[in-house]
Amino acid sequence: METSVTVRRLSVQDYHRMAESGILQPDERIELLEGQIIQMAAKGTAHRAAVTRIQRLFERRLGDRVLICLQDPVQLDDYSEPEPDVAILVPDPLDYEDHHPKPVEVFLLIEVSDKTLKFDREVKAPAYARAGIAEYWVLDVNARKLHVYRIPGATGYQSETILSEELTVAPLAFPECLITVKEMLSSQAGIQP
Repeated sequence: METSVTVRRLSVQDYHRMAESGILQPDERIELLEGQIIQMAAKGTAHRAAVTRIQRLFERRLGDRVLICLQDPVQLDDYSEPEPDVAILVPDPLDYEDHHPKPVEVFLLIEVSDKTLKFDREVKAPAYARAGIAEYWVLDVNARKLHVYRIPGATGYQSETILSEELTVAPLAFPECLITVKEMLSSQAGIQP
């Protein structure tokens, strides 16, 4: 006789209580996604540099019209609180001191992928789409391409466009903010320390 197995998903509240009680350590590189604690990959130098470039690009082009957060929590729902590499957010008078940003407060989420492309595309993209994140980008630093996801729905994003480094893109919320994919990448093509 076969028995069914029920998996208990952790809620965001459970996750926070685990951190507050010391079960989860402050220096652990983890995030909560769909009720599961996910260990994040170590950040390589190409990854870190791309995150810095993206931050500078958006700060210069959008200034105070957005709040840019790096690797900070975004609460998608009661069971997911991932930490995207870059979150372009609606400015908040308290800088989100009283809560983590919710999907309605997100203009754009960006993941930089040097080792996590499959996870970012096949796990995070559907989770972001189900939460209603209007736009999600995955910068593949190895292939030097940008995956642009738009039109979120219950089964995932309805649109995925893959842009080579010579092409330009603008966030849906800021169509005047044209960015060439190459601006987010290393100027030393092929060198990935």
